Amino acid sequence: MHHLQLPFREIVLALDTPEFLPSLSQYSAAGKVPVLLDGDRRIWDSLAIIEYLHELSQSRAWPADAAQRAHARSVSAEMHSGFAALRGSWPMQAASKDLRVPLSADGLANVARIDEIWQNCRALYAAAGPWLFGTYSAADAMYAPVVLRFNTYGAALSAPSATYVRHVLQDPHLQCWIAAAAAEIGTKQAQ
Repeated sequence: MHHLQLPFREIVLALDTPEFLPSLSQYSAAGKVPVLLDGDRRIWDSLAIIEYLHELSQSRAWPADAAQRAHARSVSAEMHSGFAALRGSWPMQAASKDLRVPLSADGLANVARIDEIWQNCRALYAAAGPWLFGTYSAADAMYAPVVLRFNTYGAALSAPSATYVRHVLQDPHLQCWIAAAAAEIGTKQAQ
């Protein structure tokens, strides 16, 4: 939403606490995050949220070109529904670094597939800019948690993918996300 210049207010709920699910239930019957509240509307799936934001932003969430848009939606849907071994072994810890947790063969295959996706996107669209499809799109938003996981746990990546990770980590909006995670960890550790 920052990249689309859409105003919003974030409601932060503390994960892994007894209050999380009761607090979340007032916003989402699905009991999962993210959820977008817009007036009386409740949109509780990340791809549905992206499509809604695409409409609100005069079609700026996805690439303008139909073929690129289909490609971006495909890699985003793969992220949305896949990579379970990676997610299970490397939970997102946005503010942590240098954690060494070995991956299973399936987890390593997930990393290799993501690396392949990123290399392909960069080979096709690098001339248009540093993001997966040249300019920032919803595909970059979908892969931001993976970038954070790779930064936290140290994935072995190809040169194009490593360059992409470095670029994403420099994004000021992602830097704010990392800083908020660090502040939350600091708060929890102080308690």
